[in-house]
Amino acid sequence: MSRRFLTYNPKLIERAKELRKNMTAAERKLWAYLRTLEPRWLRQRPIDQYVVDFYCAERKLVIEVDGHSHFTEDGQAYDAERTAVLEGLGLKILRFTNSEVLEEFEGVCEQVSKLVATSSWSQG
Repeated sequence: MSRRFLTYNPKLIERAKELRKNMTAAERKLWAYLRTLEPRWLRQRPIDQYVVDFYCAERKLVIEVDGHSHFTEDGQAYDAERTAVLEGLGLKILRFTNSEVLEEFEGVCEQVSKLVATSSWSQG
C-alpha cells in the first residue's frame, strides 16, 4: 500500500509552535476531547501552505475552529481558497465556530465522533 505524505512549507513550523502555545479557549476545549479519540489527532499541523487547527491523518480529516475574523469578507475569501487547496489534497474539512464549540460542545463532539467512526476515506 502506498502512503502519500502531505508536504508543507518548513517556514510554518515556528508559526505552528506559536499557535499551539496560544490556542483559543474553544481550541483548547476541543483539543482536550480530540486527544481522547482514536485514531490519533494532531493540533496546529502545517499542511501545504497552511496551519490547520486539528488533523487526523488516518481519516484525512481537518477540523477548523473559526473565530470572528473568519466572518469578514476577506476571511471568507481566504477560507474558501484554503478549503479548495486542502480538499484538492483529498482532505475533508469540518468547521465549527468558537461559540459552537463553547456553547454546544456535546453536539460538536457527537458530530466529530460520528464522522470519525463512519469515514471511509482511502489511505491513498
